[in-house]
Amino acid sequence: MSDNYDRHNTVDKNSRAYKIAAGGGVMNLPNKLTIARVVMIPVFILFFYLEFSGHYFVALAVFALASFTDMLDGKIARKYGLVTNLGKFLDPIADKVLVSSALIVLVTVPGFFTAYLGDWAIIAGGCCVAVIFARELIVSGFRMVAADSGIVIAADKIGKLKTVTQDISVVLLLVFGGLYELIAESVAAEVVNYVALVMFALSALLTVLSGVNYIIKNVQVLKV
Repeated sequence: MSDNYDRHNTVDKNSRAYKIAAGGGVMNLPNKLTIARVVMIPVFILFFYLEFSGHYFVALAVFALASFTDMLDGKIARKYGLVTNLGKFLDPIADKVLVSSALIVLVTVPGFFTAYLGDWAIIAGGCCVAVIFARELIVSGFRMVAADSGIVIAADKIGKLKTVTQDISVVLLLVFGGLYELIAESVAAEVVNYVALVMFALSALLTVLSGVNYIIKNVQVLKV
C-alpha cells in the first residue's frame, strides 16, 4: 500500500465513500483488504493441494483475488490519504508472503517444471526460488539499515517489474496445472507451460538485477 498520497487532492471527509474507506481507527478499508490478503494465503494453499477436478483453477482464482486486493488497497489509500503505520508494516509483508507461498507450493510439485523440460528444470526452479528469497531478505535488511539512518529507499521500476513478472509466472503456472489435469499433453498446456517458465526465469533475473540496483544506488547507506 503506497504512502505517496497526492496532497493536492481534496477529499470530502463527509462523503459516504470516505467514511466507508476510513472505517474506525487504524482498521480502515485498505488495512482490512491487506489482512484479507493474508487470510487468503492459507485458503490458496488449501485449494492448491486438495485433489478434485479443477482445484488448480480454484487456487488461481484465490491468488488472483488476493493480488487484486494489493492494487485496490493502494489505490484507496492514495485516493483518501489513509496511510497508517500498520498498513506500511503489513502491506509489503502480505505481498511477499503471498508470492513466496505460491512459489514454495509450486516447487513441491515437480510436474509444473518437468512436464516438458525434464528433471533438470525442477533443480533450476528450486535455485530460482532460493535466489528470489535471498534477494528479498537482503533488500529487507538493507532497508532496515537505511531506515535506522533516516534514509527511505523507494521501490524502483525494476523492482516493480520483478513483482509483475512473478505474479504473471505464478498465474500462468497455475493455468498450466489446471489445463494439464483436464487435458494432459495438449498443445495448449505445453505452450502455457513454456511461456510460464520463461516468465519465471525472467522474474528471477529481474529479482537479481533489482537487488543489485538497490544496493548500488544506495551504497551510501553502508558508509554511514
